[in-house]
Amino acid sequence: MESAEDWLVESLRLYQDFHAFNLSGATQVLEWMGDKGILVAGYESLKKNEILHLILPLRLSVKENQGLFPERDFKVRHGGFSDRSVFALKHVPDTRLLVTSGLPGCYLQVWQVAEDTDVIKAVSTIDVHETEGSLWSKVAIFSSAAPGVLHGVRLSSLKVVDLESQKTTYTSGVGDSELLSSLQVLDADTFAFCCTSGRLGLVDTRQKGLQGAQEGACSPVISLAPAVKVAHRKAPGFDGMVQVYDVTSWDGMQGRVDPLFTHRGHIFLDDNGADTAPLVTTHTWHPDKPRTLLSAASDASLHVWDWVDLRASC
Repeated sequence: MESAEDWLVESLRLYQDFHAFNLSGATQVLEWMGDKGILVAGYESLKKNEILHLILPLRLSVKENQGLFPERDFKVRHGGFSDRSVFALKHVPDTRLLVTSGLPGCYLQVWQVAEDTDVIKAVSTIDVHETEGSLWSKVAIFSSAAPGVLHGVRLSSLKVVDLESQKTTYTSGVGDSELLSSLQVLDADTFAFCCTSGRLGLVDTRQKGLQGAQEGACSPVISLAPAVKVAHRKAPGFDGMVQVYDVTSWDGMQGRVDPLFTHRGHIFLDDNGADTAPLVTTHTWHPDKPRTLLSAASDASLHVWDWVDLRASC
């Protein structure tokens, strides 16, 4: 089994750039706000959880490596507290508004990031009528002059609500009770859903309900990069790694597909002395750097890593 010392030596060859940080608490959300800031939030139950807007170190916010910079850590730009655990957080593009979902799951919370202070404050709620114990609504945002909030726990409860008027502008119109694992808005009229069963659907909201939805299979914990790479982690609670795949090389005839790269840093850089390794909770791609990812783990570690494609160096 590879040791931490072996991995540290090997990392000099595996990474073009690597940064490790410690947050004040673990997060299951990493949401970009512009290209220089990210939003994180705690998810512990029975306590107040911080929502933080962090500004990246200058070295990470420039598009090209331009040598040494004095700032080597994230800076807290704004902050607030949620009375609930936060399992989903979305920034409404071109605004200072955020939408969060968590437990208890009877509503979505709308927040505003202040312009003249460092506060993130709650401003309104969106009712979620289908509350189910330990389940919370998955959330995505339709960006337009009148932003819409796409949310739902199951396919049957999937809907779009106008953020300002809170009027429902779309419902799935089905009785299917499959649990949703993720939602992603693709354009002004189209979104994708993924169910915990692996069912994938593409929906045009201009059609009634899920009529005409295109369906396939998905992994509930993948994210696409601009260069059509896929970052994948196993379902939360099972693994401490993030794997990168190149979907352009898949021809549909292969069985097992090997990853281009596997990030094991959360396992080997764990310094909490626990018997079990930390689990990766979330990850996201850098908006301007096609090989750079951010990943967070259950030990409150946050890694920013620019991986090396070893095939290109052969």
